[in-house]
Amino acid sequence: MKKLLCLITAICLVVPFFADYNRLGIPDSSEIRKGLEERWFTAPLSEVRANQPEIRANNNGQKFQIRLEESETTFNVFVSPRALIKVNVYSDKGMYTEEQELYPGDVAGSWVLIRDKRTGKPLRIRYYFVKNSEVFIQFTPQGKIALADLVIFGNYAARGVPTGMSFEKFYTASFEDVMTITETKLPWNYVLVDPQVYHSMKQMCAVIHEKLPEIYYVQDAMYDENHELVHISNGKKFEKAEMTDFPKEKLLLSSAGFVKWIADGLVEPISGGVLKREPLIKETVSVKDNGRQGVLSQKYDLFFALNWVRNLASAVVSVYSGKTYMFNQSGVDVKLNPFASSITEKGVANTVTFVENSGHTVAVLNSLLYVLAATEPGTLYLGAIRGTDRTVSPEIMAFNECVAFFPYFQDDGGFACTVFMNGREMTLENFCYYYADDFVYLTRVKSSERFFPQ
Repeated sequence: MKKLLCLITAICLVVPFFADYNRLGIPDSSEIRKGLEERWFTAPLSEVRANQPEIRANNNGQKFQIRLEESETTFNVFVSPRALIKVNVYSDKGMYTEEQELYPGDVAGSWVLIRDKRTGKPLRIRYYFVKNSEVFIQFTPQGKIALADLVIFGNYAARGVPTGMSFEKFYTASFEDVMTITETKLPWNYVLVDPQVYHSMKQMCAVIHEKLPEIYYVQDAMYDENHELVHISNGKKFEKAEMTDFPKEKLLLSSAGFVKWIADGLVEPISGGVLKREPLIKETVSVKDNGRQGVLSQKYDLFFALNWVRNLASAVVSVYSGKTYMFNQSGVDVKLNPFASSITEKGVANTVTFVENSGHTVAVLNSLLYVLAATEPGTLYLGAIRGTDRTVSPEIMAFNECVAFFPYFQDDGGFACTVFMNGREMTLENFCYYYADDFVYLTRVKSSERFFPQ
């Protein structure tokens, strides 16, 4: 009898510890939510307004705040985990740092019920589960079942997927329940990552960052296989007279020359030499001679940057593999189109995010690079920008500029992407702002810790 009592006691102690378990290790409020439905989830707005914010702890001792927030058209019930942040406090005696307790509504572990203010009907339940609050899963009621959405930076990776469960199930469902229910229904590989596999990406970024002060932007400039400064347009060496205005002892590189410099840093440790110019300017796009693009192509090089990054990425693949690949054999083109619709100012809209020989819209770039970083870890992307060339009349759409994207996940699981272009570094946010109306065609290149640029 004593042995049985000890066993029962042990079970009682162990079960609560695992009650809020989930494989991502985020705070889980399911046990708390089981006691909130009548007062917080289904009560009229007038009664919910009468509720004071509450602090409750789950079975693991993690604190959550239950509170109401209102917008013009909805009222939202948050069950949010505690977060401690360090803030600088200034006083007459100087500055000191203290920890403050907050309950943000969009951190990993937060749960939100959104209801219509006019009718009181539930609209959706949202779970936040990763470092970036722009990534979440939500459920909406439709008849007797709930539909699931997976949203990544304003774009739907999945939308309206039947779960086979009632909407009310998610009033109390743990995040582990959510993952189990949707395991085969949602593209979880887009959002589940191992932050430890991006070392080569971070190392390459650090090396490039350190070298940037040595680089000076010059149009049409690159270094050939003999490390001679030449014009990309014709392969001829720069004359001394052309270089009088350029700083000495700097690397002189154009937009295309800069991404070649990155690629050369990958191939030279393997092949003993850098890439030649001629294979990089081969055409990769065929257009009808009597079509508009065909007529314009006779006067302008509309696809220069696209040809360049396709051939450049293919050349790196060829060196890596020891076998020569043309661009259409190398698998370097990124044609992934994982988003069916987007969240816009006017609501949800169906969108076409990839166009053949044009690339992806810049508006989807943040979402796309997040997915690529998750599904192709350790891969950098050389991009060709298709924008409006206003240097000619009438204006034309052309691939004139090149860019390199290094997407990765930080140790805390947060998404980051370093952008290098024209010999300088910028944030992905700034890039998307500057090129908001353009397209970017991406080609993939595997990163390496053996990276030694000139």
